[in-house]
Amino acid sequence: MFLKFLSIVSGGGVEIRKIQFHKGLNLIVDDTPADTATETGNNVGKTTVLKLIDFCLGASGKAVYLDAENRQNEHKTVKDFLVDQRVLISLVLKDDLAQPESREVLIERNFAHRKEKIQRINGEPKTDEDFERALTELLYPGHFGRKPTFRQIVAHNIRYQDQSINNTLKNLDAFTRDDEYETLYLFLLGCDFAQGDEKQNLRAEIQIEENFKRRLESVQTKAGYQAALGIIDEEIKQLEARKTEFNINPRFQEDLDKLNDVKYRLNVVSAEVTRLVIRRDLILEAEKELRAGSATIDMQQLRQVYSQATALVGGIQKTFEELTAFHNTMVESKVRFIMKDLPALEEQIGHKRGQLEQLLSEEAALGQGMAESASFKELEVMIGALNSQYQKKGEYESVLKQLGEVESKLADLNKRLAEIDDNLFSETFSQQVQDQVNKFNKYFSSVSNELYGEKYALKVETKLWRGRRLYEFSAFNLNFSSGKKQGEIVCFDIAYTLFADAEGIPCMHFLLNDKKELMHGNQLLTVAQLAEAKGIQFVVSILRDKLPAALNEPEFVILTLSQRDKLFRIESGGAEPAGTPSAQ
Repeated sequence: MFLKFLSIVSGGGVEIRKIQFHKGLNLIVDDTPADTATETGNNVGKTTVLKLIDFCLGASGKAVYLDAENRQNEHKTVKDFLVDQRVLISLVLKDDLAQPESREVLIERNFAHRKEKIQRINGEPKTDEDFERALTELLYPGHFGRKPTFRQIVAHNIRYQDQSINNTLKNLDAFTRDDEYETLYLFLLGCDFAQGDEKQNLRAEIQIEENFKRRLESVQTKAGYQAALGIIDEEIKQLEARKTEFNINPRFQEDLDKLNDVKYRLNVVSAEVTRLVIRRDLILEAEKELRAGSATIDMQQLRQVYSQATALVGGIQKTFEELTAFHNTMVESKVRFIMKDLPALEEQIGHKRGQLEQLLSEEAALGQGMAESASFKELEVMIGALNSQYQKKGEYESVLKQLGEVESKLADLNKRLAEIDDNLFSETFSQQVQDQVNKFNKYFSSVSNELYGEKYALKVETKLWRGRRLYEFSAFNLNFSSGKKQGEIVCFDIAYTLFADAEGIPCMHFLLNDKKELMHGNQLLTVAQLAEAKGIQFVVSILRDKLPAALNEPEFVILTLSQRDKLFRIESGGAEPAGTPSAQ
């Protein structure tokens, strides 16, 4: 799929921008004069073009109007314009730009809410839940609901956030686990591993059970409970022996035995209720943590963190809020998986509480009857001690039972995970992975050699992560300068497109890149030649004065912006209103 055009239209039908794309190099240029004392190349909207394309591919719209230097602040002028004017962003993807009859996909989204919200694919309205499903089925048929997600697959095609600009392979948000990267790169390399979803789901279940086990053992370990239970059983035996020495009428003894039995069952059922409530609360806490991690943040704290970070590291523009918003769709699938056992737990809790009410009624009736016995006072102290020990016995047995169940479930989950790992790390599959890496490296080394005269390569190693085997992918070379790192990323992305085409793996044929000023002009020129020769769209936002002379030509420039002609054209007299942040 290639980019055909991106349009920005107001709710009144006024076309603000229509950006046409072509194969090869597509430059979004900031034309602000470098020698202008009062004007800079910041905030004219060149990066926003990349954000709008990402928005059409499922990203949050907040990135478009957040202040690039302080993510706690919104560009109010821009946000109000986008929302109030019901600005519609339309993106057209096309299978082949050279073939007019080839398939096209039209994606339309706006920033409005509720009834005025527009979110369509090929003219069909989509809910938030259906949007990614529809995109995935159109661009990666049959893949929705499997890992990696659509957003993870296309992440390397869209690089404007710090994480993706500065990292070749680990280009997702900072919360992405190593096993998720494993699944992603196995997929990108065409290593068919149908159990990738099950593996990640098993890890999620194991984490819940391990947390539950740690909570059960927060007071004492399993061995400690077993030792304590042995002592309690001996003390009960001694108290029962002393109780038999009392001269008690048969009926009192019978009632007392019934009372002890009821109390014992009462404690067991009560502990069962506690266990079920803990498990339910763990699930709800897990859901809350996932949702809080993707949608809630202490903005005051973030301001302090951001201030500290910018004081130490220059050029930071992104925030935790933006990164977590990028992760929202993946979190929703995890929440649904974690919540699947909740209805059954609620039903069990209700059933057990009904049993508790019945046992409490029996206890009250027996206690009343025994209180009327003349022998009760004589045995009051003895019964109190005995009841206390039976209560502890019930509690400890319940905890041990729960620990046994958790350990049994963990053993089963770990066994299933081990079986998956046995297949994943079998000699046959490991060789398949290495063969695919070798195929990819033919393109990676060739592209990097043409660009830098050096040969980069991808390597795969097996490592232990949380006690489990894992494939870890990394690029290796001896170059550490920022410019070379930018080049490595470009080489990887171009090489992957060529590799995917050769292997028949679906992929996007456009690469969006921000901040390419760090690349040397000669390398940028070579990249332009490579993109043109290989039929790849390379979309770059860059300052005019950083362009090599050979690229400073109309055939490469698809959009020119400046302080006097910003992307959304909402300036007043050629400039934004005083004190109002402008669009990035």
